[in-house]
Amino acid sequence: MPVTVLHVGPTCRVGPVELGVNLDRASNPGTYYIGPQVKWTWFGREADARFSGAVSANITFDRTDHGKPGRQLVFPFTLVATPDWQIHANIGVDWAPVTGERTLRRGLGTEWALSEKVSLLAERNRAFDAWTTRVGARFNFSPLISLDVTSSRTGPDQARGFYVGLNHEFKRP
Repeated sequence: MPVTVLHVGPTCRVGPVELGVNLDRASNPGTYYIGPQVKWTWFGREADARFSGAVSANITFDRTDHGKPGRQLVFPFTLVATPDWQIHANIGVDWAPVTGERTLRRGLGTEWALSEKVSLLAERNRAFDAWTTRVGARFNFSPLISLDVTSSRTGPDQARGFYVGLNHEFKRP
């Protein structure tokens, strides 16, 4: 049965730390999730950094079924191979909401800027014991506003997913 997931994840940056809250609704089985997130970029915060590293952690509370909160600890890394090409890698651990079952998370992705307005995105990752392949594009409307549109296939049944993400970076004057 197809599942629609609606996600809202506003964040704000305070120095090298990004604080956020995630709100999600899955249509099947009709579950609501909420939880805080923190991300600390410990290396490569400069705008022209060729390599960056961070640590990200979040907690997800299942507001429908309750049980144990889900958790995630991830170490994301980015290499700027050329001005138009970035390579992303991550490794971490997920703990499933309700059951608390722990699984390894890992992934590799890339972004290739075709122009200042359009970038191609591709990612292959494993989370909750299922491989996902995602491809799509990022459309930059301005230096601070972009839209990500991607499609994915997950697991042995190749479940299809479609994602739209609106991004807005706020700069202080």
